[in-house]
Amino acid sequence: MKIHGLMKMTLLDFPGQVACTVFLGGCDMRCPFCHNWELVDMSAPAVMDDTELLSFLEKRKGLLDGVVFTGGEPLLRNDLEDLIQRVREMGFKIKLDTNGNHPDRLSDLLDKGLIDYVAMDIKNSLRRYGETIGIPDFDTTEVERSVRILMEGKVPYEFRTTVVKQFHDKESFKEIGEWIKGAEAYYLQGFVDRETVPYAGLSGYDGEEMKSFLYIVEPFVKKAEIRGVDV
Repeated sequence: MKIHGLMKMTLLDFPGQVACTVFLGGCDMRCPFCHNWELVDMSAPAVMDDTELLSFLEKRKGLLDGVVFTGGEPLLRNDLEDLIQRVREMGFKIKLDTNGNHPDRLSDLLDKGLIDYVAMDIKNSLRRYGETIGIPDFDTTEVERSVRILMEGKVPYEFRTTVVKQFHDKESFKEIGEWIKGAEAYYLQGFVDRETVPYAGLSGYDGEEMKSFLYIVEPFVKKAEIRGVDV
């Protein structure tokens, strides 16, 4: 398997764990605000393969607790399960980041006990999903299934939304809150523009505006917080 990026240590990506983050190329969404567009369009060169990753992890036993698989969209990889299995056999916990568009693969990994934590993006309200991910006629059926699967509570999970002024407003968060009502954790992440974002002119909200969105979703979920913005 080609691996397109590796963060050797993070204290932020996997709650409660010291982890490394593995970036896999390819995605079936086209979010205009994506920070990892070079992974979406596969222009990022591979930095290692799975054999080299396992060698790296062998040297990090006792130093790292877990491995985060992110993208892009990791569940597009047919050989992801095999790699996760090998990493788990080395004693590492696994976190999966996903866009939620592959509920069958998600469910299969959960049923096999291969995942310890899942972070799923909620791109926007269902009504504005296609607009927000750059696919106007997008069918949200699979994303909705993934939300239901995670809310069964087989493993700890979180939902998260990157908040962009051009795509999100108060009505967005009212509708999202109603959709994921009862969820364990939901995070609002501040959008920060940078060179790797594919579309220019997008912007984030300030701290006070983000708090107004937080107040909307708090009654719907068990835990709601803001990330990446000073409030």
